[in-house]
Amino acid sequence: MTGLKSFTSFTVPGYGPERPRWTRLFARDSPVRRLDWPILLSALALSLIGSLLVYSATRNRTAINQGDPHYFLIRHLMNLGIGFVLMIGTLWLGHRGLRNAAPVLYGLSVFGVLLVLTPLGATINGNRNWIVLGGGFSLQPSEFVKVTIILGMAVLLSARVDAADRTYPDSRTVIQALGLAAVPIMVVLMMPDLGSTMVMTVTILGVLLASGAPNRWIFGLLGVGVLGAVAVWRLHILDTYQINRFAAFADPSLDPSGVGYNTNQARIAIGSGGLTGEGLFHGAQTTGQFVPEQQTDFVFTVAGEELGFVGAGLIIVLIGVVLWRACRIAREAPDLYGTIVAAGIVAWFSFQSFENIGMALGIMPVAGIPLPFVSYGGSSMFAVWTAVGLLQSIRVRRPVRA
Repeated sequence: MTGLKSFTSFTVPGYGPERPRWTRLFARDSPVRRLDWPILLSALALSLIGSLLVYSATRNRTAINQGDPHYFLIRHLMNLGIGFVLMIGTLWLGHRGLRNAAPVLYGLSVFGVLLVLTPLGATINGNRNWIVLGGGFSLQPSEFVKVTIILGMAVLLSARVDAADRTYPDSRTVIQALGLAAVPIMVVLMMPDLGSTMVMTVTILGVLLASGAPNRWIFGLLGVGVLGAVAVWRLHILDTYQINRFAAFADPSLDPSGVGYNTNQARIAIGSGGLTGEGLFHGAQTTGQFVPEQQTDFVFTVAGEELGFVGAGLIIVLIGVVLWRACRIAREAPDLYGTIVAAGIVAWFSFQSFENIGMALGIMPVAGIPLPFVSYGGSSMFAVWTAVGLLQSIRVRRPVRA
């Protein structure tokens, strides 16, 4: 009896002696209680909804599902499982623990995107930004660069501010941080992967804003971005299909059976859903396979057609919950490093979600980026759940309020 009592009971500071061991999970300072459950549950709901949408979009596409209607569903759930493990591992290591490993992680991510430019790289849908692993799996290193850019810039900016006892980084530090981010961005642009480049650029802006960098750097970076876009256009760095995408965005009636086909079919699918949709697995556009890349770039069209305004709106609300709670974590972070990391993730998630949904609705140009948590894709799923782990780590390690 004495052994059983010692196993099931222990003393929790502030809760009196001999409390059951399981109550430790629910103590005020318990990591379980301090997790941000709205983020965790919203991200999990988005991923599970995404699994249904991916299944609906691919179950009849025998040309890509290897003759197995569950091919993409199983892999999407496997990616979710691996992503969840990465979140737990990131939470266990902690954002402060990863701070010391940031230079190594940054170097590995740059090495990864450089490998894409070698014979190991593969071109999929016009972009040479993949490494095929075999067995139906592939890796997109540019997704992991989004995480390491945030970590690397946060380490550099916060360390210099703390060391100099300043409230904002000096010009030299900002230049160094921008140089750190510019290296992988230039490599990604060479692929060329315009969508990821756009996301990274907005993420950098979010990081600089959170660090307290002077406004002249923010406006200067915006100006450089505009000049860079003009230079990319005039120097013909973009491929023809990417230029055509922008042309179709500017003129939706341009070549409806060619370059404008994707966006036209996407709008038809979303518009046919109405308020409550045509029913899961019953969308005419989805079943008829009229929308290309519907399990990845245009997964939102499945929600719009089959779940209607209500279902599509629910996805937007869940994304909004993730962003709202992440903003709160950034605001309440105990140090500048945590604030910068959380703010960078907010900028990343918000712009990528807006761009993906916007291109399905026809209000943004087609850039070929996935909808966080929802679209099919292992690299994207791993990256966003790693980011959730970083947010949870910042949340868990903040001081307990009295």
